[in-house]
Amino acid sequence: MSENAGRQDGQNPLPNPDALPGPIRLVLPATSANLGPAFDSAGLALGLTLTIDAEAASAPGAPLLTIEATGRNADRCSRLNNNMIFETCRDVLTRAGRPVASLRLRIHNEIPLGMGCGSSAAALLGGVMLANHFGSLGWDLHACMEDACRREGHPDNVAACALGYMTVSAVSEGAVTAATCGQGLPWKLLLALPSASLPTERARALLPALYTRADAVANVQRASLLVAAFALGRGDLLRIAMQDRLHQPYRLEACPLLPLLLPLAGVAGILGVALSGAGPGMLLVVEDSAGICDIAARIRHAAGDPGLEIIETTIAPGASQSFSL
Repeated sequence: MSENAGRQDGQNPLPNPDALPGPIRLVLPATSANLGPAFDSAGLALGLTLTIDAEAASAPGAPLLTIEATGRNADRCSRLNNNMIFETCRDVLTRAGRPVASLRLRIHNEIPLGMGCGSSAAALLGGVMLANHFGSLGWDLHACMEDACRREGHPDNVAACALGYMTVSAVSEGAVTAATCGQGLPWKLLLALPSASLPTERARALLPALYTRADAVANVQRASLLVAAFALGRGDLLRIAMQDRLHQPYRLEACPLLPLLLPLAGVAGILGVALSGAGPGMLLVVEDSAGICDIAARIRHAAGDPGLEIIETTIAPGASQSFSL
């Protein structure tokens, strides 16, 4: 396990230390958005988490931010400049007219960065939830989710991170409506991760401004079938339900695993295959009785990469917070 630490030495004026809220622990899941056809509207919470232990630093002259990070990409998680978690927290507090307390963060990250696994959604939601706690804003989880969705620009990852399981969401006049299903499903999930990451902004820039009616109808049909598959536990529907014509065809060159692994849907216990979010990682939904070692070998063979990283995980609940650290 790697470990990194940093501190931001700019001193910060503090409110009365006696009035500072106590420590908080946030556990936020990774998410895989789109699931094929449900572009910007569906996400799946995964059993990989970002855990944040945070407490206000009340000592005089305490640095504005101190971070200790362990786990995956610990060096990036421990960065103080432009740290998404802290900058989100600070912006929420500033907009709410609340003082920004100095914070000590201990972060353990399991979420792959830059792979389409919802790392930014977890960081944004985590930052909003920290601001809600240390600023005593009194927001419920839905309000935190809505604020994070506005910052992300689309609701699919953030809603799934907040609520868990398979979440569908929509935005109307700035308000987010979301619902979940898929609790208790036994399906296994595999993430196939290439060595190079892909910024979401670049992946979105590849998409066209307009689509044909045929492509739009095809995706509406499959997105509807996708919700039915998760709501009813119908794994047999996923081979068709996870097909897409709105974003995956335009991301083929930027996501080299995509054309290689899509044909595995419906083969040897692999129920469905899709790009994970904007990519370049791939999500494979697998029967609970399937042999993971055999499937992993099949994936690596199809990818032509015996060293391809494959992570086994599960469908997971949403964000949680606790106060006794």
